[in-house]
Amino acid sequence: MAIKILAADVAAKIAAGEVVERPASVVKELIENSIDASAREIKILIEEGGKKLIEVKDNGEGISGEDLPLTIERYATSKIESADDLSHVHTLGFRGEALASIASVSNMTIGSRVVNSDHGNRISSQGGVIKQIDPVGILIGTVIRVENLFFNTPARLKFLKQEISERRQILALVFRYSLAYSQKKFQLVMEGKPVLTTSGDGKHLAILGQMYGFNDAKLFLPVDFNEELLGVRGFISPIGLNRSNRKEMTFFVNGRWIQDVSLSSALLQAYHTLLMVGRFPIAALFLNVPPEEIDVNVHPAKTEIRFSNSNRIFSLVQRAVRRTLLKDSSPSAFSPKIWQTFNSLPKKIETGWEMASDIGDKQKMDFNDPSSRTSDNEKNPPIFLTGIPLLRLIGQIGATYLVAEGPDGLYLIDQHAAHERVLYDQFTKQTGSATVKQFLLEPITFYLNLNESHTLTTNLPIFNILGFDISEFGTQTFRIRAIPALFSKNEPVSIIKSALEEIEEDESPLKDQKEKMIIARICKKMAVKSGQILSTEEQHILLSNLEACESPRTCPHGRPTMIHLSVDLLESQFGRRGSR
Repeated sequence: MAIKILAADVAAKIAAGEVVERPASVVKELIENSIDASAREIKILIEEGGKKLIEVKDNGEGISGEDLPLTIERYATSKIESADDLSHVHTLGFRGEALASIASVSNMTIGSRVVNSDHGNRISSQGGVIKQIDPVGILIGTVIRVENLFFNTPARLKFLKQEISERRQILALVFRYSLAYSQKKFQLVMEGKPVLTTSGDGKHLAILGQMYGFNDAKLFLPVDFNEELLGVRGFISPIGLNRSNRKEMTFFVNGRWIQDVSLSSALLQAYHTLLMVGRFPIAALFLNVPPEEIDVNVHPAKTEIRFSNSNRIFSLVQRAVRRTLLKDSSPSAFSPKIWQTFNSLPKKIETGWEMASDIGDKQKMDFNDPSSRTSDNEKNPPIFLTGIPLLRLIGQIGATYLVAEGPDGLYLIDQHAAHERVLYDQFTKQTGSATVKQFLLEPITFYLNLNESHTLTTNLPIFNILGFDISEFGTQTFRIRAIPALFSKNEPVSIIKSALEEIEEDESPLKDQKEKMIIARICKKMAVKSGQILSTEEQHILLSNLEACESPRTCPHGRPTMIHLSVDLLESQFGRRGSR
């Protein structure tokens, strides 16, 4: 096949794919242009998740009428003049590709006016082709409207996520920049509703409060660490405030938002041994590095950079975060209570949770009589692939594990994972039209942060199917009237917030998948925790309910609920095998 030079419009669309991945990519490029133009106020307007309209308005320096047609020409920029300038880039933009790439896959209009001009100018393009240039009355600054994004690239349009997901991406992006540039005023309006507004007074607490709620915002720890020409500042979450994923770990280097594995690793290393496995901190860290020590010309999207001394940067971030955490944390008091014998405990301990209400004949068995658990096949025990045999409870160790004897050996049971499985099975059997609800004596009104509010609004029908009765009660405010009866002794708002933390629209597009995910998350929150002492009665009930589950060997998330030590293994470990 002969080699041919691609047509200009085809090449432009291919190049645009590297810069414009989704609507949030467009918002990022336009915000960065506004920041480079020294704008003090930036307003972003979004419709249909950015597919129909993205408009960014600023009060920056503006673009002259002569330069306006060059804005959509590829490799036209005012940021650099020679290759030498790449070694000390001080602006966010410099490649001259962003506006040209956006214009090639949308209908774009740019209106701008510079200082000391009595009028502005407006240019319109379709698919990167200029259609019209007109003088226009406009305030000093720039307004860019991007309409019908990806109208001429149906393949890219087809693979966009749901609107709720695109809105979440844009919200997270604008939040990051509003935090990094707190001295600038940001306003984000989506689908006609103001979603995020900052005052531009440089106060980070107010911005954090809008995203995470003011109670959590007050808990964030300020980071301020300098070493020679390097510096790290920003905010990190305390140990008790964490997430199930690493999406809220944000890094800016010299004012540029980047995604870097080494920085993420340094942050996680600083939290090592302080956070439970599978939990991640919230962080917004802003690094100052001499421009000549980084290479920003790595990828057209400009979210990747290279450090000349990555080990030094890794160490800087790790030490800055670790010192902040250690300064904040106080030694936890150690209590030997967990080693108290269960005989010294009251017969009933209020643990805030309840086991199955009906466990049939198993509850009537004498758990202290080994004969009640004897099997005719004791010498040749059956193989249990998914279920488990009847077990004789021995006790609890470390306030975390149950010890039980079975016909085929010893069982160590993780009480948290086991209770997750029990609750999950009980909950799934109740969901649907027959779900038993517990109505509250008085409705509870509660406030959610921006992300939680968006997620709950989208998933309200699913929560209500699962036995909740929740309705909107104002901006980011909701009212709950009932919860599933299974969790009637638990705090309703904490149940809902725990479930919201786990939801990802993109990963669970099917309704039944999302229901199962929400149920699993709620059960994880409500299950007994490690370190919680259970009465003998509670241990018996938990063990009996676990035996009744269809898949008792794993929790709903796939983690094992128990470890089995066979009699043969015990004999081998004690050196008894072969000695007879």
